[in-house]
Amino acid sequence: MTRPWRRRHLGTEADRATFRTLHSASLAAPALRTGLNHDSAERSVRHLHALLGTPAVALTDTATALAWHGGGQHHEAQCAAFAVATLERGSTRMFDRDDISCPVSGCEIRTAIVSPLVVEERVVGTLQTFTGHATAGLARAVDEVARWVSGQLELAELDASRTRLMEAEVRALRAQISPHFIYNSLTAIASFVRTDPDRARDLLMEFADFTRYSFRRHGDYTTLAEELRSIERYLLLEQARFGDRLRVTLRIAPEVLPVAVPFLCIQPLVENAVRHGLEDAEAGGHIRIEARDQGQDCVIEVEDDGAGEDPDVVRRALAGDAALDSTGLGNVDSRLRNAFGDDFGLVVETARGAGTRVVVRVPKFSAGVHA
Repeated sequence: MTRPWRRRHLGTEADRATFRTLHSASLAAPALRTGLNHDSAERSVRHLHALLGTPAVALTDTATALAWHGGGQHHEAQCAAFAVATLERGSTRMFDRDDISCPVSGCEIRTAIVSPLVVEERVVGTLQTFTGHATAGLARAVDEVARWVSGQLELAELDASRTRLMEAEVRALRAQISPHFIYNSLTAIASFVRTDPDRARDLLMEFADFTRYSFRRHGDYTTLAEELRSIERYLLLEQARFGDRLRVTLRIAPEVLPVAVPFLCIQPLVENAVRHGLEDAEAGGHIRIEARDQGQDCVIEVEDDGAGEDPDVVRRALAGDAALDSTGLGNVDSRLRNAFGDDFGLVVETARGAGTRVVVRVPKFSAGVHA
């Protein structure tokens, strides 16, 4: 006979205390992962207060109070001085009745324990706990919580550094957009002004949309649909110059169009196929672009039947040799790995005279990645 399920208590009191501690920490973490500022301090300080269980808790930067939670808020004015004094020592400090003046009758705050918050060996602020009576155990607890807060702030700094790196890499890639391509596109457009003004006008609009997308200032990610739309504009402009010499095949699965990809991660591969695969071929050539659904991933392939390249040159470009990476292969590979992990770098298949195939694999869903 099956017994009906009954809700039971969450273990012992120690188990419940552990759960409460972990729950409070998990609630404070998201705000701290954005860095130390007034907003993140206000959103996290109440959870740190619950974590420590003292009458009051405050967060400061190196010179000013950012947030206070608990009773005795008239002591908030002293936080800045406590922060400066703690930063001078560089380690946890305790302030007693001689340091805390209180004109308020019945105020339970008599002691403050202040621990520095350290990010990459640099003190960025303090965690301050206010209580009536300090113990060695409480001091150790405050110190450990401050270490945990510092760890969350370090993760925030890492995220910010990664974002700055990606932005710098995108700027570098934009700088590589060939002035030769821009000149040739405008020349091709000009050649149609008298003979086919409607086509000239359409090409000029495509050129404007292409440059607007390539130099946009917001967002580290875009959808595959947007990236492919920009690639289509690029190829229309190149076909205006090459004519029938440039042949293109597109095979795109509709279900992968909303997938988020790093901005300008496919376009440089297509530009590479045109510039190094076909530009010097008298008979022109064929470019194939395919995007397909593969389980949890989206797989994108860019292939040309052009001149190909020495595999050793490609390996050096992917390894970061800027002298060889004229088309941004290393840049794209680096951004894919930063966004999704080392399992998602470029795969390049090429040889002299054998054309080139570049495979990009991206997860269809990835935490923190949104177009």
